[in-house]
Amino acid sequence: MLNVVDLEQLAALGHGAGALVVSDNTFATPVCQRPCDFGVDVVVHSATKYLGGHSDVLSGVVVVRESGAVLDGLHEWQRTAGAALAPFDCWLLRRSLATLALRVRAQCAGALKVAEFLAQHTGIERVLYPGLREHPGHAIAARQMSGGFGAMLSVCVAGGEAAALRVAGGTRLFTRATSLGGVESLIEHRASIEGPGTRAPGNLLRLSVGIEEPDDLIDDLAQALK
Repeated sequence: MLNVVDLEQLAALGHGAGALVVSDNTFATPVCQRPCDFGVDVVVHSATKYLGGHSDVLSGVVVVRESGAVLDGLHEWQRTAGAALAPFDCWLLRRSLATLALRVRAQCAGALKVAEFLAQHTGIERVLYPGLREHPGHAIAARQMSGGFGAMLSVCVAGGEAAALRVAGGTRLFTRATSLGGVESLIEHRASIEGPGTRAPGNLLRLSVGIEEPDDLIDDLAQALK
């Protein structure tokens, strides 16, 4: 649903209760948002996504804001439980980090252009993207996300679940798949992926915008929506 959380307020609430505050920053990446700057104690990334960026590595990253017991505990877990990446996986991530900023900035720009197009399309009921001024969390996102609004967006298709499935199946440039953050653009019907108990609306499609030419992505969505 791409709701936006006020990280500074959340950190204050958590610390006021004596809690450790953890943020999953996978969607935003360090290029767009740095939660530690807003008081978050621990930041996690699915590095399989944007940090890897090429859909060819499974990995995760934990970033700790300050040295101390939390970091020591993580180091101990890594030593005793073997929670460390294989050398080749490390090499793949190191290769990808060199282009992270370039990729993410291009993806953010493309996502905004796609979102603006879909927001005006009569076949779309609602676009969920914090880069749009009408998004209820836009002001918070603009304050926190200094590097862009990310490359993930969701849309609710007019005509219900059946129409959404037709659109997802009708794209040619978007790949129908459930991951995100790679150089290729993906589209998925989220309720089908999550299955029973999902809170995603039946007509919701989730888009991960890659590095393709935004106008080509827009043309693809336009023909699918027909």
